[in-house]
Amino acid sequence: MGKVHVIDHPLIQHKLTLIRDEKTGAKEFRELLNEIAMLMAYEVTRDLPLLEVEVKTPITVAKAKMIEGKKLGIVPILRAGLGMIDGILNLIPTAKVGHIGLYRDPETLEPVEYYCKMPTDIGDRELIVVDPMLATGGSAAAAIQFVKDRGGNSIKLMCLIAAPEGIKVVQDTHPDVDIYVAAIDEYLNDHAYIVPGLGDAGDRLYGTK
Repeated sequence: MGKVHVIDHPLIQHKLTLIRDEKTGAKEFRELLNEIAMLMAYEVTRDLPLLEVEVKTPITVAKAKMIEGKKLGIVPILRAGLGMIDGILNLIPTAKVGHIGLYRDPETLEPVEYYCKMPTDIGDRELIVVDPMLATGGSAAAAIQFVKDRGGNSIKLMCLIAAPEGIKVVQDTHPDVDIYVAAIDEYLNDHAYIVPGLGDAGDRLYGTK
């Protein structure tokens, strides 16, 4: 079973409180989301393997560490996931970015893919699927499956806020995927919004309704 990691660093928790506030406008919301994503990425990448190398300093030759192994890929779930990309790229500028677009079929209520573009070397990368909200878990589980179908084999899911229901769906469908969140909230309401949550992340990012 994939592990659930709650990243409770004080800076993240402080910014999470600000981003929840209904008075926070779109500009500040975007800035906060990118800042939190960057801070979370610091923890999500904590287990990257290191390689010992030699480097010549102005004084002498030193043994030092560099990241070894797979390169990184970031896969936002459109549209709200786009709001997390710049923050992560500030930390990891060499990461490649894929995109997954989903919508929910109004009759079957199943996620339907309308766009999917991945790095060509997806199988050689450590992939981080990102979406601010993990609510029902349907979109995240479907997105992870689409990534697997295209050759992705090392995947983590990074979300700002999760509902227990969404965590269970992802764990049940993808037990090999670890989940990283800044907070696990109480439950989903009748409209599938996370409570207390922060509302619709996409609408708050882009000023839409």
